[in-house]
Amino acid sequence: MSDRILYLEGSSGISGDMTVSALLDLGADREYLKREIAKLPLEGYRLVIGRTEKCGIDACAFFVEMDAAKPQPARNYRQIRQMLEESQLESRVKERALAIFGVLAEAEAAVHGTTPEQVHFHEVGAVDSIIDIVGVAICLEDLGAEKIAIGTLREGQGTSWCQHGRMPVPVPATAQLIARYHLAVKITDTQGEMITPTGAAIAAACGNCRLPEEFVIEKIGIGSGEKDFTHANILRAMWVRPAKEEEEPKTVSDAEKAPQESGDAVWVLETNVDDCTGEQLGYVQERLLDSGALDACYLPVFMKKSRPAWQLQVLCRREDMEKLERLIFRETTTIGIRRYPVQRTVLPRRMATARTPWGNVRVKVCSLGEEQRGYPEYEDVKALSLAADVPFGQVYREAEKAWK
Repeated sequence: MSDRILYLEGSSGISGDMTVSALLDLGADREYLKREIAKLPLEGYRLVIGRTEKCGIDACAFFVEMDAAKPQPARNYRQIRQMLEESQLESRVKERALAIFGVLAEAEAAVHGTTPEQVHFHEVGAVDSIIDIVGVAICLEDLGAEKIAIGTLREGQGTSWCQHGRMPVPVPATAQLIARYHLAVKITDTQGEMITPTGAAIAAACGNCRLPEEFVIEKIGIGSGEKDFTHANILRAMWVRPAKEEEEPKTVSDAEKAPQESGDAVWVLETNVDDCTGEQLGYVQERLLDSGALDACYLPVFMKKSRPAWQLQVLCRREDMEKLERLIFRETTTIGIRRYPVQRTVLPRRMATARTPWGNVRVKVCSLGEEQRGYPEYEDVKALSLAADVPFGQVYREAEKAWK
């Protein structure tokens, strides 16, 4: 399994629409989200996805616009569970959505003195809340998020209005979830609700690992909330990896200096396409790499009747194979994918840090016998180049010099 972790950082609380917004901004496919949501037997709504600013910070904004002319029924957990089970949603999406609804039903039942099967969700059973929860499950599946860490959630104080009247913050269902699932929470001076029951249920049902003490951020998605506070009402979703940098070179054995056969189960996925645009192919490559592919490239080929085409070749681990095949089928016109295992020889490698005048750059250090080669990480060089308005090559050369 990949060591990449999806980190939901809740410094401004968490809600369903904030989570969907952040995951979309992180790279989840909005068209895939719309297609999957359309599989639910719901009416009288429109999905709205755009951009907004919160305290000057640009963020993705997702919300469900309801048709006031279409009255919506209140649903209990049993009805919602039946609706999801009978839907054509992918099995893993169903599982995640049902898990979120399940923990929420338990909390609501405890608050109202009834059973999870009979509890009516009121706000949470409304169309927009159902879409928020199922939307989170869809986006997590699309991103391939397996390890999910939840940061300390900030909550406001005072009272908040809900279906049952004005309630203390955190509202009873949220408080139940915080207590049952030991969610880390910090109360702030903000007046009003920052953690909704839906948001708390997402954190309780989806959080499955701890955030490493030291980590590297690979990508950030920012989702907006509907409320306006004195601080930016946003949720940040980040792809992070545990930090493995070594400040000082370590002594390596002769065996470690030699090229080594990888112990990974590495597979190659191949398919030929001749009717996709260049923009589409570039998009697919980015999605594959973001979804866990070790490498993805295109090779020019000639197909039958001498038609020029591109061969997509993907290198991946066995556990990512099915997910990546599904992505290729969904995003290209191919109707078949070849797959086969391969053995590879890799050089011993480690990560080091190069300190440049503009900031630190990670350097991948590979060993070939007594020789060591350093390769500055592209994303780090790019980020410093853009931030300091310095040519890419200058930053790259400075990182090489600093490492050596």
